[in-house]
Amino acid sequence: MDPFTQLLETAQSRRLPPVHLWQPERVGRIDIRIAADGTWFHEGVAIRRIAIARVFSTILRLEDGQHYLVTPPEKLAIEVEDAPFIAVDMESSGQGQERRLVFATNLDDAVLADAEHPVEVEGTADEPRPYVEVRDGLRALIARSVFYRMVDEAETEPNGEVVIWSAGTRFVLGQAGD
Repeated sequence: MDPFTQLLETAQSRRLPPVHLWQPERVGRIDIRIAADGTWFHEGVAIRRIAIARVFSTILRLEDGQHYLVTPPEKLAIEVEDAPFIAVDMESSGQGQERRLVFATNLDDAVLADAEHPVEVEGTADEPRPYVEVRDGLRALIARSVFYRMVDEAETEPNGEVVIWSAGTRFVLGQAGD
């Protein structure tokens, strides 16, 4: 099986807890921080066992700009410096408007960029901050090397916009010459 198909199947088959349905009465805060580089910390100490961070990432929810770890009995606010995930790889299939891009995150999520999972570029031309939505408002910062690969596959339109298509959706990555 080719890498694109394998990653796409991962994206389509992953089952996550139904955190969107859980409305716990107990709400609090826990000293967990996700650094801008994707490292998870508990009480100031890096979580070295990636399996623990992966489990926590499956119960992550975003509400009104605040990130929470949610279980049926409680909802605990955590700090997220930038985005809770980093898109560390990308596979591409097809060309032009028929292209499909699948991103893999540092915590084993996979997501097909489409209308529900948009690619957005913030920041400046000199310091672009590209993101892809993983699920329910939770975003992954697209690693610089992955972003450069995506730009290499993009097209420049007559108006100067650098664009790439995925799953029938057009994403603007920037302006040519910026």
